[in-house]
Amino acid sequence: MPIDLFFSTAIFPNHQNAVTRPDIVPGVPSYLHEHDAPGGRIVNFAAFTAPAGTGVGDTPRNLLRDFGAWQTDLAIRREFPIGERWKLQFRAESFNVFNHPNFSDINTSLQDGPTLFGRAQTTLNNQLGGLNALYQVGGPRSLQLALKLVF
Repeated sequence: MPIDLFFSTAIFPNHQNAVTRPDIVPGVPSYLHEHDAPGGRIVNFAAFTAPAGTGVGDTPRNLLRDFGAWQTDLAIRREFPIGERWKLQFRAESFNVFNHPNFSDINTSLQDGPTLFGRAQTTLNNQLGGLNALYQVGGPRSLQLALKLVF
């Protein structure tokens, strides 16, 4: 998913923030590879700088890519007949079978500084909200079993 970088400055008399795009620093790579960072990479803080004056910077829209999200779910069901009218149904469902981590959006604000900028702060299941983060996309591996008597 493409992401946009932004830079905000308080330039109005009532101290409201004006959101603009930063400038690109030529010759500096946009990504840094770090083995301990989520996804193994971060956006390089040194590759971008505040725009000159109050203008919009030269960073184009959709310059960088966010983390992709994928997960494999699996369900198995079997019905056992009990007499003519009754059936026992067994179900086993697994979410995120391979326990693949899906990281949340990258922090794209230059004001947050080099420690937070360009890094994912949490996993996708915590960012999406909902009733239970365990069953959201990107949650940890989980398994549920069920028996149902159909008559």
